[in-house]
This record gives sequence, C-alpha cells and structure tokens, in this order.
Amino acid sequence: MRLPVLFSAALLLAAPAFAKPETYALDASHAHVQYAVDHLGFSTSRGAFRTVSGKLVLDADKPEAAKLEVTIPTDSFDSFDAARDKHMKSADFLDVAKFPEMKFVSTKVERTGEKTAKVTGDLTLHGVTKPVVLNVTLHQIGQHPVMKKDWAGFSATGTIKRSEFGIAGGIPFVSDAVELTLDAEFSGQPSAS
Repeated sequence: MRLPVLFSAALLLAAPAFAKPETYALDASHAHVQYAVDHLGFSTSRGAFRTVSGKLVLDADKPEAAKLEVTIPTDSFDSFDAARDKHMKSADFLDVAKFPEMKFVSTKVERTGEKTAKVTGDLTLHGVTKPVVLNVTLHQIGQHPVMKKDWAGFSATGTIKRSEFGIAGGIPFVSDAVELTLDAEFSGQPSAS
C-alpha cells in the first residue's frame, strides 16, 4: 500500500552508486507486499497483495528529487482463505470492482541513518488520497551477480488506519490499524564493465 515510498528511500541512501537520472524497474518476482491486522484480540490475521508494479526515477546528484510510483491491483488481495477474500474484495471493504487499484507516489525522502530513511508519499486507496510515512531499511545496493545490472534491495514498514480511506467494515472486531511490510528489489541499468 504505502510500500512504494520505501523504494525511493532505499535507493536514496546509496545514491553515490549511480551516475545520472535513471529509471529503475520494480522486480515483481522479488517484491512482497504484506499486511497484518488484529482479529478480536485473539490473533493477528496476515495476508498479501500478490501483484505489484512500479518505477523509480533517481538522480544521484539530487536524490531528494527522486520520483517513485507503485501500483497494486486490489484484486490481487490474498488472505489465504477464499471466502474471506471474496468478502474483502466486496463493497464492504476494498470494493475492487469500483476501485481496481491502489497507488503510491512519493513526495519526500528523509535520511535517518546510514541505511535507514523515512519516505513520505501519497497513497490512493478506495478513492481516497492521503499522505503516509514508511520506515525504510536498505539491505544492499550494487551489481547483481547474475543479472549484471545495478540492483537495490530494501524492506519497509508502516501503519495506516483503514477507516481514513473509507474502509471501516468490521471495526472493532478487525482492527482499524493495518500494519504494512514491504520487501522489494529494484533493477537498474546494465553495470559498466
């Protein structure tokens, strides 16, 4: 959901590795968007969004000007239970027929440590756009040993209140707070030999 913002933060932290403004593609096969909500105080219910795409435009000389866009089809929601998935995709919750995707567009990256940053961006979900902040950790950046391209990997966490996006079904039985976790890799241009 707000995961997109994290991407720009991770790459921002390692800006010296890049030379000029470049466009980097989200490696969907190594991107995992997960959520967790409290269920009646008895357990934590977890699931994922199975599909995600995105791009990052980064200028090493001006990392604060990085542009990140991430899009997630809401129909890719997966709670590991078919009946629950059907209900969550209905008008009671995500209303995927009316709102087929959610989108995150970064607006600010603030470095908080050698490999950490806070990334702010606009999350559009269920027809509502609100700013969200993600805590990002850069794992590694450099040449991918197999793909021979510049590569970056990071993780990010954040919390949103779903009621602020007009998704209030089930509250308080299912928590308003939704914890988000994103693990992702971005592929860049072929590395210089």
